[in-house]
Amino acid sequence: MDSHELRILLESVRNGTVLPDEASKRIRTVSFEEAGGFAKVDIHRRLRCGFPEVIFGQGKSAEQVEGILRVMLRHEQGGLATRIDAATAAHLSRIFPSGEYNAVGRTFLLRHPQDAGPKLGKVVVVTAGTSDLPVAEEARVTAEAWNCDVTLIADVGVAGLHRLLSQLEALGGADSLVVVAGMEGALPSVVGGLVDCPVIAVPTSIGYGASFGGLAALLGMLNSCASNVVVVNIDAGFNGGHVAGLIARRAGLARSS
Repeated sequence: MDSHELRILLESVRNGTVLPDEASKRIRTVSFEEAGGFAKVDIHRRLRCGFPEVIFGQGKSAEQVEGILRVMLRHEQGGLATRIDAATAAHLSRIFPSGEYNAVGRTFLLRHPQDAGPKLGKVVVVTAGTSDLPVAEEARVTAEAWNCDVTLIADVGVAGLHRLLSQLEALGGADSLVVVAGMEGALPSVVGGLVDCPVIAVPTSIGYGASFGGLAALLGMLNSCASNVVVVNIDAGFNGGHVAGLIARRAGLARSS
């Protein structure tokens, strides 16, 4: 049941052609759909949360990802799959030629015609180094999938602070930022002290041995002295892009109302 079908059902309750108990039963019983016996696709998530379910592709076969996407399309929802390997991407691209594969971010985005609409809110994704781009691209694709206007600023880490300062105008126009960094994870604190919006810090597993696979960056970000910085999990570009997208969309909707 998509938002159009839900609206028709509610109007039927209002005009008396459908009893409230019957409407409640219909809503409860179509909240998810089985996909090939291996997945229960949450087709109500878009109604509850504003965004369809996202497929975590790691560990899933190409056929399983395809099956989930087919269910989502059948319910007039686009689909975003993350952590997609090259073989799965090749399979999905054959089945869904309109899909958008991002090899760096390892994402596959299948848009539905209903997804098109005005851009709501502005997100800026910032990386400390080029090695952080895979996580940053995952964040960028996610925020763009939620119809945000997204700008990517790469390789402006604290080892050359002048590179970041040259981007102050772009940073200042954002509703939310995603700052992606490995090593010691210092960049979100610096960015947080330069902007008046939420900063979603994403630690990456980039770094030498003492970085402990991103743990050093994570702890550094959690101990940020910038009060507008919040932190998601290591390498969790999707989470960073999703939260930044939620914030930006709210801001965009408030401006348009």
